[in-house]
Amino acid sequence: MIFKNLKEKKIILGSSSQRRQELLNNMGLKFRVEAKKFDEKFPQNLNLFKVSEHLALKKASQFILKKNELLITSDTTVILNNSILNKPKNSNDAFNMLKNISGKKHIVNTGVCIKSKDKIFSFNEKTSVWFNVISKNEIEYYINKYKPYDKAGSYGIQEWIGFIGIKEIKGCYYNVMGLPISRLYKKLKEF
Repeated sequence: MIFKNLKEKKIILGSSSQRRQELLNNMGLKFRVEAKKFDEKFPQNLNLFKVSEHLALKKASQFILKKNELLITSDTTVILNNSILNKPKNSNDAFNMLKNISGKKHIVNTGVCIKSKDKIFSFNEKTSVWFNVISKNEIEYYINKYKPYDKAGSYGIQEWIGFIGIKEIKGCYYNVMGLPISRLYKKLKEF
C-alpha cells in the first residue's frame, strides 16, 4: 500500500462528483462516498481565490468523524474577470458562460480539506486556462450532447469542449477536473 500512514483509516470522499471518484480510484485509494447537502453561501467580502477552500471546509464541517475515519472534501470555482462562474442553472446560463470564456483566460481554483477526528488541513490550487475562440454552434453542440450543468464554468476539460477549446493550461490538469491530485497525494502522505 502506498499510504502506509493511512493503513488503519477508512477514507470518506465527501462528494458525489464522478470525476473526483475516478481520480481518487486512479490514485489507488479505497474509499466510500458520502455527500451531504450544505449551504454554498460564502461571505461576500471573501477573496475570490479563498471561496473554494472556504466551501471545502464548510462541507467538511457537516461530518462528525470516528477515530479511524479520514474525510476528503473539495470544491471548485471558475474565476473570470474577478467574478465566479458557478454551475449553470440551465442551457442559456451554460451558453453565456462558455461564450464569456471563449477566447479568454480564466482561473480554475480548487479548495481541498483533509480531516480526521483530531486534525484538519486545507489548501487551494490554481490553474490558469486559456480557451480558443469557440463558435455558437460548437457551444450549442457541447451543451446539447454533454449537458454540463454539474460543472463550475459549464465545462469539463476531459470532454469534447476541452479537446477542441482549450489552447493552453498552466498548472495542474487534474485540478481543472476537480481535484489537484499530485498535491493531494503529497498532503495525504504527510497527514
